Amino acid sequence: MTNFQTDFMKSMGPQVSRQLAGTLGINKQTANQIIPNVLPLILGGLKRQMETRGGADRANHILNKYGDPSVLDNLSGLFADKVQQDADPRLGGLLGDAGVNAADTMANKLNLDQGTIMKAIVMLAPVVLGTLSRKRDQGGLGSSGVAALIDRDGDGSVLDDVAGFLLQGGGQSMSGGGGLLGGFLSRLSKPRR
Repeated sequence: MTNFQTDFMKSMGPQVSRQLAGTLGINKQTANQIIPNVLPLILGGLKRQMETRGGADRANHILNKYGDPSVLDNLSGLFADKVQQDADPRLGGLLGDAGVNAADTMANKLNLDQGTIMKAIVMLAPVVLGTLSRKRDQGGLGSSGVAALIDRDGDGSVLDDVAGFLLQGGGQSMSGGGGLLGGFLSRLSKPRR
């Protein structure tokens, strides 16, 4: 099975991290750490939407509305526009409160202020969704194909994939301090009311 996360980091990672670093005023190494933490967060939110709000049709709706592949051709313009806006890590209903929890957790892990992480989440979301849309459209994948792309290990659940990414390179700090990781994963897995 194709590993979307690995493919994304190989094909888009260098360009995205360079643009992210330049726009947010952080070093490229830090940007390289942000991307693989934010990416499964967004994929997990998309998977949760699919599982709780209409399956394949919901995935198509989100990708059709927010996953414009043309943004991939002008990352500098996209990031310059997004960095000026108020950053809502909830991404509307896609992440909900899990986005805020994850921003706080990542800020602590990477020694950055929460506002920078919030902006990174908002900036990276259209890139991830645009890449998924492009893969879906060019590869002739239906929504079930998109679901397979975001399930890293093929077990039908993306939550363990998200946990694996968040725990890489600093699992102790991520899981300690009041159970932020557990709270984040629990919020991500529960349907919003």
